[in-house]
Parts: sequence; structure tokens; C-alpha cells
Amino acid sequence: MTTSLQHDRSEASVPKHVAIIMDGNGRWASARGLPRAEGHRRGAESVRAVIKPANKNGVKYLTLFGFSSENWKRPSNEVLDLMGLLRLYLRKEMSSLHKQGVRFRVIGDRPRLPEDVQKLVQSAEEKTQNNQGLSLVIALSYGGRAEIVQAAQNLADRVKSGEIEASDICEDLFAENLETVGLPDPDVLIRTSGEKRISNFLLWQCAYTEFVFTDTLWPDFGAEAFEDALVEFQSRERRYGAVRG
Repeated sequence: MTTSLQHDRSEASVPKHVAIIMDGNGRWASARGLPRAEGHRRGAESVRAVIKPANKNGVKYLTLFGFSSENWKRPSNEVLDLMGLLRLYLRKEMSSLHKQGVRFRVIGDRPRLPEDVQKLVQSAEEKTQNNQGLSLVIALSYGGRAEIVQAAQNLADRVKSGEIEASDICEDLFAENLETVGLPDPDVLIRTSGEKRISNFLLWQCAYTEFVFTDTLWPDFGAEAFEDALVEFQSRERRYGAVRG
């Protein structure tokens, strides 16, 4: 890494919320003649690798795109492998995350997950709910468009019941009906593997998010690559629609 992170909050501050699209597990495995499941397993190790530098550098929220609503269309054996890996992660990593003070949360269409996975998720959330360290948010069976549609339906029901008026609906109220209620919008979104799109991830929340794209495949993405992305973020001037100072 050629440039060091700056921790002067008045200048180039460390992002409060980092979101990551973890892409490239399958290509990493294919390039090595390995089954895709091995790529996903190595990708899970990279999750552990970025939590430590996130904590060390003062990131408060880390949201990872673990499994999209579109991923259900993948071959059934790959979906089974992914669910098995998720079970293993939830069983093996929670004690370590809890000791680190990490607070765990899942967003997405939870009822679509296998019942035992839902129970593991609930147990992990309950176990870590009072922790004060990094908030680790995993998006599972998640789609940004579906999230927005669900929020609109919820608000329409409240208008229909007379609880609110249509004129009461504003950006803040809409955000309160999203899966990410209580979370700040991401400051930076990182996508690995060279793809330059956000793939239906946090569509509402990323209105003013900085994007950092890297060619590194997710299983090769570690602490140094994560800090490089933070340095790239710190080089940006965020104006939120205002003129350059």
C-alpha cells in the first residue's frame, strides 16, 4: 500500500459505513481447477480477514452482500453448498465475533432461508445484540428493488388504514420502512472481481455512496486490499450535489 490511511476526522475521515459486494468466488475456484464450493469457502475466510481491519480503522458498520434474491436461480447443488457454508459460518464464527464485541444482523427475505438457518441467524442476533463494537450486517436473500417495493406497500397499507396521510410520506419516513432502518447509508461501496455494477444492492441507500471497484477476486481480498479501498475513499471529495469548494 503506497498511501497510509488518514485518521484526521476533520479532513479525510475513515468511512463510518462500508458495504461490500463480495464477487469472484466462482472465478477464483475455476482458475485453480477447484469446485465452486471451494471458492465460496475461501470467500468466507475473507470475511474474517476484513472484519479485523474494519474494527482497527474505526469503521462502525460493515454490510456484506452474502446471497442475493437472484442467487436462488443458481444450480440447486450450489445453493445447497452456500446454505451449508452459511450454517458452518454461523456456528463457528459467532463466539469469536461476540468476543470482539461485534454486533451481528441480517437483512433480506429471511423466511425464504431454510428454517434451521433462520434459527441460527436469530440466535446470533440475540447473542450479540448488546455488543458495542462493529455492526456486521449480512444481506441474505436480499434484493434492493424488492426492499423498496415492500416499503412502498407498507406505507400504502398505513395510508389505507388512516394511520398516516399520503402527504406524510417523505424520505425519512420511507427509510424507516426499509430493511436497513437504524443504519446510516454506506459511505463507500466496494465491489471485487472487476465488475462495475451494484447488482440490486442497497439501491435506495447508495444515493450518495462512493464506489470503489477492484479487480481482486473476493477470496484474495484481505486486510491490505481493504485498507487500500479506504485510502481510495479518502481521496474523494464528497459534495452531495453542492459546488466544489
